[in-house]
Amino acid sequence: MFEKLSQKLSDAFRTISGKATITEKNIDDAVETIKLALLEADVNLRVVRRFINATIEEAKGEKVIRSVDPGQQFIKIVHDKLVSFLGDAKQDLRLKGPDTLSVILMLGLQGSGKTTSSAKLALRLKKEGRKPLLIACDLVRPGAVEQLAVLGSGIGVPVYKKDGASDSIGVYKEALAWAKQNMMDTLIVDTTGRLQIDEAMMAELSRLKSAASPDELLLVADAMTGQAAADIAKTFDEKIGLTGVILTKFDSDARGGAALSLKTITGKPLKFVGLGEKPEDLEPFHPDRVASRILGLGDVVSLVEKAQSVIDQKEAEAIAKKIEKETFTLEDWLSQLRSLKKMGSIQSMIDMIPGMAGQFSEEDLQKEDLKTQEAILNSMTRKERANHLIIGPSRRSRIARGSGTSVAEVARLIKKFEKMRTLMKKMTKMQKNPAVMSKMQKRFK
Repeated sequence: MFEKLSQKLSDAFRTISGKATITEKNIDDAVETIKLALLEADVNLRVVRRFINATIEEAKGEKVIRSVDPGQQFIKIVHDKLVSFLGDAKQDLRLKGPDTLSVILMLGLQGSGKTTSSAKLALRLKKEGRKPLLIACDLVRPGAVEQLAVLGSGIGVPVYKKDGASDSIGVYKEALAWAKQNMMDTLIVDTTGRLQIDEAMMAELSRLKSAASPDELLLVADAMTGQAAADIAKTFDEKIGLTGVILTKFDSDARGGAALSLKTITGKPLKFVGLGEKPEDLEPFHPDRVASRILGLGDVVSLVEKAQSVIDQKEAEAIAKKIEKETFTLEDWLSQLRSLKKMGSIQSMIDMIPGMAGQFSEEDLQKEDLKTQEAILNSMTRKERANHLIIGPSRRSRIARGSGTSVAEVARLIKKFEKMRTLMKKMTKMQKNPAVMSKMQKRFK
């Protein structure tokens, strides 16, 4: 999302980095570049003005101009201001204990991803040990009730719905009684949506709010709508009252205006972001980590957390032993490719590595290459993946036909695997040899 903004900000920092001292002229030039970058990212004009004024006020202080490394000091100022405008710190849901029912109202316009986000949030809370119940109270959009039922079935979370119902308050009250009988502790209510805000929708939401006394009122907004998402959030907050926002399509090529404008315009925190279509693609919003990614400083913590969520520790240890004993097979490689896919796009992972944001395009990363490798591996039999040495000319022809590739591509994959296995073996030996590791550390100091 922030690729273009990151590149523009890097240009601004380049005018200051490396200088022994900074003049007010240097700061003015850098800040002007930052202002244009924010406007191009579709950040609200009022937010841009506040951000620029706050940055200038601190950057032109005597401490910065005379500091030992003013370039880094200036980057830190911009980073801190970004964190502040994004929301200061991660905001958790304010839910009651497991012995008392908590209620979450999911609000939003049609097309924002409200129903899908309701299911994603339910899965997240389920993994945290809660017992959520999804309630289908969007009785206006055709197919909304059935969509929620299908999503709930897919994640193993019950959905309360009433066919032919026209009163969302009545549905909620019946669901509440069912939840108490079945020992549920969290109600997630998928409320009515419209293509645009109107009085009928707001009136119904107000009645539902009075009936439910929710702990959280979460607006689901689409990042692709830019700063318009912040304006929609402001209207919902004024009419209904919000406790937070979920921003969907955070992994898209949207310019970032919504994320950077929401907190300042509404005063309400961005609590979660949607990063894909899968049920597990909902993550807490960390302002400090996002600010670091925008500035090209990476987000190693999120990368490690993402890896830990998809890679089983015991499996990783077993793979390490196989590499050490040279028994790592194509079957193991296929398993690793599938784990890599669960972590999201390669582009998003590279952007989390410090200094790598914006350095590679999707074309550079050859996104299709992983799909080709997986197709070839899937076309092999288990016996062939267990022992690649038996894959002769006839087998390679069969695998190529089955995967829609060529014999040359199959041969290339096997050769790549052999090289990779040899390299892994060497790295394992080096890690176990203190003398070698010591020499390497001295060489790269």
